[in-house]
Amino acid sequence: MPGAAWGDELRPGYLELTQHSAQEWRIAWKLPLSAPPAGQLARPRLPANCQYKPPVVQGFTGGGVTGNAIARCTGAISGGTVSMPALTGPGDMLVRVSPLDEPVQMHRLTAREPAAQISARPATWQVLRSYFVLGVQHIMAGWDHLLFVIALVLLVRSGRAVVAAATAFTIAHSITLAGAALGFISMPQRPVEAMIALSIIFLALETLRSRHEMPTMTLRYPWVVAFLFGLLHGFGFAGALARIGLPQGDVLPALLAFNIGVEAGQLLVIFAVLTMIAILRRWARTALQPSIRISAYAVGITGSYWLIDRVLG
Repeated sequence: MPGAAWGDELRPGYLELTQHSAQEWRIAWKLPLSAPPAGQLARPRLPANCQYKPPVVQGFTGGGVTGNAIARCTGAISGGTVSMPALTGPGDMLVRVSPLDEPVQMHRLTAREPAAQISARPATWQVLRSYFVLGVQHIMAGWDHLLFVIALVLLVRSGRAVVAAATAFTIAHSITLAGAALGFISMPQRPVEAMIALSIIFLALETLRSRHEMPTMTLRYPWVVAFLFGLLHGFGFAGALARIGLPQGDVLPALLAFNIGVEAGQLLVIFAVLTMIAILRRWARTALQPSIRISAYAVGITGSYWLIDRVLG
């Protein structure tokens, strides 16, 4: 169980190629590793017409190998291949290629497919696939959003009410995600992250309230609460998306694919929690309520830690 759980860690690994002049590119990367490598530090392989200019700065920090360098490329790099041969296990890398006066393009490297070919212009299907995967990864690796969804299901429990609340949450965070990503609205990220933690604590406390008491506003109208907090979580999604950027020329498809990916991951979580509740209700009814209370305490304690850390850290 030891280890860190970050609320919005969207990029476990990344590789950025940014063109600064006709022949000069700036290369930056992070390769996720749990321990320092035994041998020589790995570095990305660039297209055949590119060469690193010394020095290449590398080091092991924060659970991965980080590096940056300057490369000199003769001619265009479109049609060339970039790769990270040291990728292993479940780790992956997001590749961002930013040529001068041309659309930004995104690729995803995995241990199974550690290389990607740079396109003259990224195909819309490539953009949709990459950003859909990023959306699923964000909801699965973004523990704060994940715990909010879990707490919402623990609070509501009824299938129909969960669907209504989840739909309201989806509509709300889609509004603020789109507005913030397109530059129409903005909100400082630090208070957003703190309030997201507060929303988790609120749902945990509401779950712990006795259902024999007079139903609270949250229990009577969970979709309203889900909608209001969804507006807040949308700014969190937008902050994560801003760190990787949207490809020029395919902003709307990328935004749509990212949002659909978030919803796909969210629906998987909702289905898993509802399934567990149904199993307990059918086969171990006496354990259902204690299990929900223990889970609510765990969610609330985690949210409290995040709140203190984000306010004082």
